[in-house]
Amino acid sequence: MTRIYMNRWFSVAYHYIHMIRNNSDGEKFIFYGTHPDIQHMSLLAADHAETEPAVTGLEYVNFCVAFCARHEIDIFIPRLHMEEIARHIHLFDEIGTKVMVCRDIELLEAMMEKDRFYEMLGGKDLVAIPEYRVVNTAADFKKAYEQLSAQDMKVCFKPTKAEGGNGFRMIDNDLDSLGELFSYVTVSTTFQRAYDTLALTEQFEDLMVMELLEGPEYSIDCISTAKGELITAIPRRKSEGRLYLLEDVPELQAISERIAEALRIPYAFNIQVRYNQGIPKLLEINPRMSGGLYITCLSGVNMPYLAVRSIMGKPIEPPEPQLGITASFVEQALIMEARQFAK
Repeated sequence: MTRIYMNRWFSVAYHYIHMIRNNSDGEKFIFYGTHPDIQHMSLLAADHAETEPAVTGLEYVNFCVAFCARHEIDIFIPRLHMEEIARHIHLFDEIGTKVMVCRDIELLEAMMEKDRFYEMLGGKDLVAIPEYRVVNTAADFKKAYEQLSAQDMKVCFKPTKAEGGNGFRMIDNDLDSLGELFSYVTVSTTFQRAYDTLALTEQFEDLMVMELLEGPEYSIDCISTAKGELITAIPRRKSEGRLYLLEDVPELQAISERIAEALRIPYAFNIQVRYNQGIPKLLEINPRMSGGLYITCLSGVNMPYLAVRSIMGKPIEPPEPQLGITASFVEQALIMEARQFAK
């Protein structure tokens, strides 16, 4: 029976645990999870759950090592603090726990900082990079905005260190403030509003000011071997509302193959691109299972389980995903009081 530990994951870990558990090979797993919130949805599917301490850095790594040792964990699938965990990967090697993380520290850290990653990919001809500037003062923000606008580009900005859509804003100088107040919450703002806010401080954390990509957006969910050899890549296009399209896009398949061959990211990763004027440009690469992977699995490919087989060193036949699928999701009511959690 293989023991798997997942730390402070998104709520979608609930789906991934069930997918791994309900595999077609009949492999048996026991799941362990930790989170600061003991009632977090990510823990509901786990067999054993505990509360995480409010610590960071090496102290957090030591907590994870001790947890793995105490529960004789075979596979650790981290989300939080992947960089720190990778820096001290030898501590897990010493207790026999395999960690689903990229061991290339330079690459891993670059993927966490978008500007560094763009610089790393520059000149490699793997995927087009959007026009961007990195700023940390209001004056430089204004300069970057004016430079991109002068090229007839719409402009957006986002922290260089951010997960998902955190901190992302689109600049729209035609916003109707009153209409905005009575409408849905928006990620749009005017240049003046953003500038005035940023000018409140002498210097702020790095922002990436970049061209706004207005075409279709794709998440390409990928599974690879421990050596980073691509096993499968499935594009998922975000459509209107909650609709997603699982599509066969040779251009995106080629991008996935080039990135996998050049970077050798192991196990599970996600490439996000968005088109602008017919050209797919890189948004970011997440070196982990993506938040929407459970939708991609409607292609008939159990990607979380393939990632587990990969780290276990078991052979994997390249799957044949069913594409041309329109997919969505609905909420599901679950009873939280049905089990006792460790405190």
